Amino acid sequence: MRRAVLTAASTCSLIVLLLALKPHHTAAIPALGGGTPPGGTAPSPTRSEPAASGSHPVDGTYTGDPVDTRYGTVQVVATVQGGRLTDVKVVQVPSGSGRDQQITAYAVPRLTQEALTAHSAHIDAVSGASYTSQGYIQSLQSALDKAGV
Repeated sequence: MRRAVLTAASTCSLIVLLLALKPHHTAAIPALGGGTPPGGTAPSPTRSEPAASGSHPVDGTYTGDPVDTRYGTVQVVATVQGGRLTDVKVVQVPSGSGRDQQITAYAVPRLTQEALTAHSAHIDAVSGASYTSQGYIQSLQSALDKAGV
């Protein structure tokens, strides 16, 4: 009995230690969410200043604030036309490990599709990608705030 308790405690300690040692790196991934065509150059946002308070949304491309998450930085660029969100491109997402890249590849297209359907940042997080989802939503909301949407 004592041996079983000791084994369970050491296993739990090892799992906690392994989770605490996860690397946290970020990298630009322009190919997600529309991105840059192969051999092309990254799109440059045309607007990054906020729209005047109380004004109508201005058509253009707005860069969201970079949002630091537990696993890395998330940043998006939103395109607004006719006062509606028409495109979202991912500028930066967590990609320090293979698992980060796997989560990003799964979550970002779903978040983008949901944002384009809702024409807003009021979307649900993707299960299993809570931190990436929260960073995406916050960055998108800051871009939409700049656009006055």
